[in-house]
Amino acid sequence: MRFRNTFFLLAPFIFVVFGFYLKTQDEGENILLRAINVSLQGAHYDPASIDDDFSKKAFSLYLQNIDGNKRMLTQSDVDELSKFEDKIDDEINEGTFNLFNLSLDILDKRTQETEKYFEDILASPFDFEVSEVVDFGDEIPYVKDSDALKDRWRKYLKYNVLTKLYADQLANKTAMEKYDTVAQISTDTLEYKARKSVLKTHRDWYARLKRLERKDRLAMFANSITAVYDPHTNYFPPAEKENFDIQMSGQLEGIGAQLQEKDGYIKITKVIPGGPSSLQGELEANDLILKVRQENEEAVDIIDWRINDAVKIIRGKKGTKVTITVRKIDGSEKDITITRDVVVLEETYAKSLIIKDQDNLESGYIYLPSFYADFRNPRGRFSWKDVKAEVEKLKASGVKGIILDLRNNGGGSLDDVVKMGGLFIDEGPIVQVKEKGRKAQVLEDRYTGAEWDGALVIMVNEFSASASEIMAAAMQDYNRAVIVGSSSTHGKGTVQRFLALNQALRSKNIPDLGSIKLTIQKFYRINGDATQLKGVSSDILLPDNYMYIKTGEKEHDYPLEWDQIESSNYNATKYAINNKVIKKSQSRVKKNKTFQLIEQNARRWEKLRESKSYKLNLAEYATQEVAEKEEGKKFDTLKKLVINDFMVKNIDSDLEIINAEKSRVKRNEDWIKAMSKDPYVYEALQIIEDLN
Repeated sequence: MRFRNTFFLLAPFIFVVFGFYLKTQDEGENILLRAINVSLQGAHYDPASIDDDFSKKAFSLYLQNIDGNKRMLTQSDVDELSKFEDKIDDEINEGTFNLFNLSLDILDKRTQETEKYFEDILASPFDFEVSEVVDFGDEIPYVKDSDALKDRWRKYLKYNVLTKLYADQLANKTAMEKYDTVAQISTDTLEYKARKSVLKTHRDWYARLKRLERKDRLAMFANSITAVYDPHTNYFPPAEKENFDIQMSGQLEGIGAQLQEKDGYIKITKVIPGGPSSLQGELEANDLILKVRQENEEAVDIIDWRINDAVKIIRGKKGTKVTITVRKIDGSEKDITITRDVVVLEETYAKSLIIKDQDNLESGYIYLPSFYADFRNPRGRFSWKDVKAEVEKLKASGVKGIILDLRNNGGGSLDDVVKMGGLFIDEGPIVQVKEKGRKAQVLEDRYTGAEWDGALVIMVNEFSASASEIMAAAMQDYNRAVIVGSSSTHGKGTVQRFLALNQALRSKNIPDLGSIKLTIQKFYRINGDATQLKGVSSDILLPDNYMYIKTGEKEHDYPLEWDQIESSNYNATKYAINNKVIKKSQSRVKKNKTFQLIEQNARRWEKLRESKSYKLNLAEYATQEVAEKEEGKKFDTLKKLVINDFMVKNIDSDLEIINAEKSRVKRNEDWIKAMSKDPYVYEALQIIEDLN
């Protein structure tokens, strides 16, 4: 496509224009920040002005990156570092590292100091009868001195021991109730074991801290600078490039999840459909991994681990089990045991079902996990072709409407979403794509005729992003489909590409500097509105557990702004959505007891999410845990939901392939079972019926 050619023609000349001529290998580190900045200034969609304001933003991000939980630096450390708060722009231009070098000196000093803290603190039992709290909020101040820093560590460690002690007490109680031979273990014994476990965890953690090299810290510093441009522009050192967008699936034997390193945690960004985690059913996007335990071994705390190290112990041979302790988005913690396996790639492709209720009007349901494309193999799998095939099968089955499920679909191939959009309209534009300094390019369906011109519903949620938003927006602008789901989609309306820094340099005598992933384009709806930040608003809002929790692109630091360009030339009058259908659904949802309960649970999640302080008195902590567990029981019915007269079945032509393999049969049974309990799909079916 045109933008790709433009970008890679531009890259080789970036450094020539700015006059960079490297001669010696020693200049590799000295040139890094300038090389990154010049690349971004030359090729980023909206390059930032490198000035004092830019410096202050980068400085703030750097403090978050090196000590986000504020358990390492004191206020005096921050004051000393703040002397360079408005000088990062000068350091970039001059190739100096005064702030970075000073931060390393301070961090080394505090690392040695705090290592002694936890050894000393965990040497003696805690008093869990004292009423005090620990605060993990983002707004807590830096401590004033070393004494205050040690006390912050005391409370943090006490909380760690407390949570383990309480969990072990519950486990002992449960075992006693189940087996007559199990004796009660004293609180003192369990407290001692909990302290030793927390001590081991922190010894391991500090051992990893000491293994960090200067280049690892430098990458963190560089990413504090690139993040000021936008949250999707990042620096990747050579080794990290290979681990970009890690998937423990496909060619790997693992748990089947995508991971991301975020604020000291390993975060689940996506559960791969059909993989071990998906089949197990408890791991979810946005879960934070706290601990990992192999079979017959003690759990290892992986907070503040590097993602490379975490992946090594989460991965494992097919058939082995791993237990991960996660913190859910509502703040609760849960142990999840997953049997590792090779993720079946076919489960990440589009697939369909036929659904109906007591009205006996059959509709088609298409699940699309991503806008995948095999660019290396023209004969490989492409999402638009697979969706086309599913539409053809559903048409042959005589369905009266189609539901396209884009929930949790993070996007993918731009070419595929354009072609897929063409399956549902006669012809016309699908999206506008704009590069820096250029007029927007209109990408359109060039083939006359639609593969499906009947009733269409598109399902979205807060995690539908990028290409999913393009698809939903285009169908909405044409009045072609009813969009149902969350109040808005994710709001990522930008395109990124990788640039190898060394390719742009005129010298071969320097080490590999790594790569930059940078934003080079923005998407715009055919009506001229950007999808950036605002996403796509649903025509019909369906309550979900995340509806009161802040999510999406707008929650990142320094995202690109929302804006508008000129509308494309398209015909929105050919299709029409009856507003009575939308109002009828809205009325139905408002009265639905299941959706009412989901909204109440969303309020509960919001409350738990906002709570940042925790009691350090064992009795008070136990009372709070019991109360929260009791409150949560009210919502257990959501897990056991039964929707009467909701029938879900496979297309007849798919059964031969499904029944050819036992694992496929099991996965298919689990999928049909899950769909038959999905209130969102059921409401989408009601909308299809109203459209007919």
